[in-house]
Amino acid sequence: MPRLVSVGNVIVDIVMRIDAIPEPGGDTIAEGSEITAGGGLNTMVAARRDGMEVVFAGQYGTGPFADVVRAALAAEDIDVVQPGLPDVDSGYCVALVDATTERTFVTSVGAEGRLTAADLDRVAVRDDDVVFVSGYGLAHPSNADAIVAWLGRLPEPTTVVLDPSPLVDTLRPDVLAAVLRRADVVSTNGREARLMSATSPDLADAAVRIAERSRGAAVVRDGAAGCWVADTGRRTELVEGFRVAAVDTNGAGDAHDGVLAAALSRGDDLVTAARRANAAAAIAVTRRGPATAPTAAEIEALLQGAGGAVSG
Repeated sequence: MPRLVSVGNVIVDIVMRIDAIPEPGGDTIAEGSEITAGGGLNTMVAARRDGMEVVFAGQYGTGPFADVVRAALAAEDIDVVQPGLPDVDSGYCVALVDATTERTFVTSVGAEGRLTAADLDRVAVRDDDVVFVSGYGLAHPSNADAIVAWLGRLPEPTTVVLDPSPLVDTLRPDVLAAVLRRADVVSTNGREARLMSATSPDLADAAVRIAERSRGAAVVRDGAAGCWVADTGRRTELVEGFRVAAVDTNGAGDAHDGVLAAALSRGDDLVTAARRANAAAAIAVTRRGPATAPTAAEIEALLQGAGGAVSG
């Protein structure tokens, strides 16, 4: 069975729901908060709940935050490759979710930023696996160098999915270019796509430009509208989204990525996979919290309902 092999970062999310981001020097009271594992976990959870076996190949630490990470990975039945670092804790992210459901992140880096080539030598990748790479991991020098070299050694048939993350414009150009050359599918949101295409505010055009820099395909998420798909040998296409009452967009892109990877691993074409991923993201935004990816049965129910409203 194909597996999702993730070299993303799993950290702890400290999520606080607020009315609005305060002005500099100001303060505000959170309406609610939670501490949970997040980051790269969310993509893996989405793929796992859609029936895919998942392997976590990233690094993690030892300490109270690492304990949260380990427990979350075990709860989702995710295979963990690394033994963990004994002298440093895993990192954490403060996620502020405002009344519009928009989110703002501030992250403190821990053991997840210390992935090495020796760590990745422990990972046995098969031809039919899907490897997931995140820009959050590529932002760390040690991770970036290790991942770029490792990607160059992967079996040729292995599918690589890259989500460059909101940090895309801060990544080393040589690192981003190298990963793009090996990426079979590049999955971004609208802001990231515009940053990557530089000269084009049009997302359809941006998808084409990004696809041309990869091994052939790009998926650009366009919020409630759905996503733009550009694939080798076919025109750009908008795969429409689903009508929902959104309460929290945190983790929606991760749900989209994980289900997209799972669908591709089963042989779905890119448009079919993107539509399934749209359904997963639509369900995810109706629920509060980062790891809100739906089950395969829930996705099927929405797909069969042909876009009807969803409540969380």
